[in-house]
Amino acid sequence: MTTAEGWTAAVRDRLAPGRLLPLGAPEDGAWITERAVRTVLDGVAAAVRGVAPGELRIGPDTEANTEADTDTEALPVPPGGLPPGPLRISADFGAVAGRPLPELSAELRAALISAAEDALGLVVAAVDLRVTELLDAAPEISGPAAPPPGRPSPATDDPAALAALRVEGVAGVTDALGPPVHRASGRVRVELAVTAGHRPLDVARAVRNAVTAATQEATAVTVLISELR
Repeated sequence: MTTAEGWTAAVRDRLAPGRLLPLGAPEDGAWITERAVRTVLDGVAAAVRGVAPGELRIGPDTEANTEADTDTEALPVPPGGLPPGPLRISADFGAVAGRPLPELSAELRAALISAAEDALGLVVAAVDLRVTELLDAAPEISGPAAPPPGRPSPATDDPAALAALRVEGVAGVTDALGPPVHRASGRVRVELAVTAGHRPLDVARAVRNAVTAATQEATAVTVLISELR
């Protein structure tokens, strides 16, 4: 792969929303893009002294999910989404000399779990860490990468979208993964962006309540969070 091809692949991966990860419990009916989650967790990892963050992956925890309730008939899983259930975070990192590896790993694991569960609302069963290199000094940091440009919020007069926009913490409805409001067989799915600093799970719960009240004919309401702004 040439340098140009590698750069193009990196940009494509950064801009791709990735899979939709479940937030909270099955009855919450909420999902968030993997890209939005990685942005938060990468920043948390970089803030741990002695850690040079590498690749970070988030997926279902197969062991925990064998015992999870997978009945999602009332709240259907959106296309590209993982079914509700505990997740496993896998993170590679370089360790800078000066701190014992067990201490460094414990702090990084705790930071990732806290950010994923407390700041975002994911359910995390395990965090796997792998030291990929030992460094004499921390690598030079050119500054935090600019977030991918957000798409302009589409105009809509759909009652579900208007109800969502009135919820505190909603930065706007989005159409990155489909129309801002998708209706099918009495079910309503709303896609939106959450304002940074607000917990996505809490915002999604409030949006579900607001949209349910505004669309009383809906048999189920689900929420997709495409980005954090």
